[in-house]
Amino acid sequence: MTSASPPPPPTVDPPAWQPPPASGPLVRSQLRRSSTDKVLGGVNGGLAEYTGIDALLWRVGFIALTLAAGSGVLVYLLLWVLLPTDAAGPGAERPAARPKRPAEPRSPIPGVTVAALLLVLGTLALIERYTAWDLEPRLFFGTALLLVGLGLVAAALTGRRRGRGGLIALGVVLSVVVVAVATDPWPADRPVGDRTFAPRTVADVQETYSGGVGNLTVDLSDVPLDDLDEPLRVKVEHGVGDVDVIVPRSADVQVEVMSGLGDIDVFGTSDAGPRTYPGTGSAPWTDDDEPEFVLEIHTGVGEAEVSRG
Repeated sequence: MTSASPPPPPTVDPPAWQPPPASGPLVRSQLRRSSTDKVLGGVNGGLAEYTGIDALLWRVGFIALTLAAGSGVLVYLLLWVLLPTDAAGPGAERPAARPKRPAEPRSPIPGVTVAALLLVLGTLALIERYTAWDLEPRLFFGTALLLVGLGLVAAALTGRRRGRGGLIALGVVLSVVVVAVATDPWPADRPVGDRTFAPRTVADVQETYSGGVGNLTVDLSDVPLDDLDEPLRVKVEHGVGDVDVIVPRSADVQVEVMSGLGDIDVFGTSDAGPRTYPGTGSAPWTDDDEPEFVLEIHTGVGEAEVSRG
């Protein structure tokens, strides 16, 4: 007698993936400088590890920004100073992270965006180099920010999140730079370091005082005003750092401040002007409705202050 074969076991679908219970909070990776993938400071290697975009593209991007508008080195140095280094190396311990959901396919949009960014900036640089067009830095950075914004919109429409963090980080950096260069703060002839100007005569007062990176002080408090026939017009242009302009107590001063990113303090107020402030002394010219100084201050990143000596 032949025995019947046993019935096949019932088909059971595997359960959906569930992360195991965690004993502590989720540990998220942070943006850090790489200690293993570095040429100079590990900034590009850290950006590559955080965003998934190859470090070579980040390096080419910084080179393109340097050649196009001269600020790639400054942005790199800021990131070098602000970003901590990772703990890679012998004996280094890293916090244990919770198991992650299986990775979804990486979106090609960030890489395409960076490639388009390099192509457009390179094209603009060639146009400026070999034609009579004089393209300003704000055009380079504004175009770069526009392309990054379009990339973020495309990434949001596709619904893929992987690689989007790199575009967000790049967009934040470009936004700060665009605000900073809105007042044209970085011509090639601007120096790096603190600068102080203190003229003692009317003839010594310059029409323009320029600074690059560092604090800029223009002390006009000792300029004699007895024989002044017309207002002294002074323009102050600065890139990154605080600007401090000091005027005589008796002088009536007309002030206009154009600031990119930073606080404004004009005789204790935050008014950017243009506005005329009467002097506080007892000289014959004080509060006579005719300013002794006309100040025009352009600053990129940093505090702008006007006070009396």
